[in-house]
Amino acid sequence: MVSLALCIGTMGTALASPLYPIYQQLWHLLPSHITYIFVTYMLGCLATLLFLGRTSNSIGFLKTLELGLVIITLGLLLSMFANNVLWLSLGRFIIGIASGLMTTSALIGLMWSIPESHKSHAPQLSSVITAVGFGLGPLVGGLIAQFSATPLFTPYIPIIVGAMLCFVGLLRLPQPEFSAQAFSIAPHLERPEAQFHAEFYITGLTAFCAFAAFSLFASLSPSFVQFIIPWHGPLVSGLAITCILLISAMVQYFSRSIPARKCLNYGLYTLLFSLLILGLCIYLHWSFLFFISDVLVGVGHGLALIGAFGLIHAMTNLHNRAAVMSTYLFVAYLGTILPILAVGYLADHFGLTASVLSFCAAFCLLCLYLLIWHKKINDK
Repeated sequence: MVSLALCIGTMGTALASPLYPIYQQLWHLLPSHITYIFVTYMLGCLATLLFLGRTSNSIGFLKTLELGLVIITLGLLLSMFANNVLWLSLGRFIIGIASGLMTTSALIGLMWSIPESHKSHAPQLSSVITAVGFGLGPLVGGLIAQFSATPLFTPYIPIIVGAMLCFVGLLRLPQPEFSAQAFSIAPHLERPEAQFHAEFYITGLTAFCAFAAFSLFASLSPSFVQFIIPWHGPLVSGLAITCILLISAMVQYFSRSIPARKCLNYGLYTLLFSLLILGLCIYLHWSFLFFISDVLVGVGHGLALIGAFGLIHAMTNLHNRAAVMSTYLFVAYLGTILPILAVGYLADHFGLTASVLSFCAAFCLLCLYLLIWHKKINDK
């Protein structure tokens, strides 16, 4: 039930991505408006990480999951009945809060529920389930919207029903014993010990790149894909987003035995090449390059995140791991906000092609710089 709750929660968060071109056409939105809607979701996640990250310590992971399902249902209902950008953005922000609550509490729940012999794999399992849920959301949303007479209404219904059924299922589970802590909204961010600072910055910025690359596809690829490939509609854009995350999940699962530093470097190389290919695709309008870039972003995303997680685990201990992980996630989540806002602004003033090319150039340079920096540290 914990895994199902996490999967449904993450499906609800990514459901709207293939619907953005329909909103854009219906409400006559600029590209920046789409990025604002996308970013409000991540602001909700970031707010939860900073101020509500320790909710599970106060009320228990089970009640936190139940609360998350209630909140995500409210956000989905708001999105379903939204008739302007403000209401849709509010719905997305509420969904972001729910997603943050459910992600943190599900990890604790998996640690409690899986057999003792597999507890060490709980973080990786949580990461894979999250990626699968994020991947299925756009696929379900795009598939229903493609063939529905009400494409901005019907796609939300299955996730709302699933969330309600999952909520009932969680209520039937016994409440595990735990030592309740006083509730606090004070942010708790921390860096690892001094000798790990440089590698921590590289790790955080690598995740920043991975999240930014995915967010570009999740927010604006439904808009620019219609000018590149001959097939159109929410199902096509939903499949493009789903492909990235399902490939990422598979890569994370099968890369567990690769040393973390190698994974991180492989991820940076792959992200660099994927963005180079995307830039060529946008410039030359060669549709097959889009599919290659889409697959490579998924591979790079998976390698970068599994490598980053391994390095964070190696440079922390039981006393500072949670706080350092929160700092790492804070940096990573910024990758879904700042670059996407910049792309939206550039698209309004210079066109979508120029903005995406600028994004690709900037992040190729950042990936290259991180690779050189990481090599210098390893040589020492």
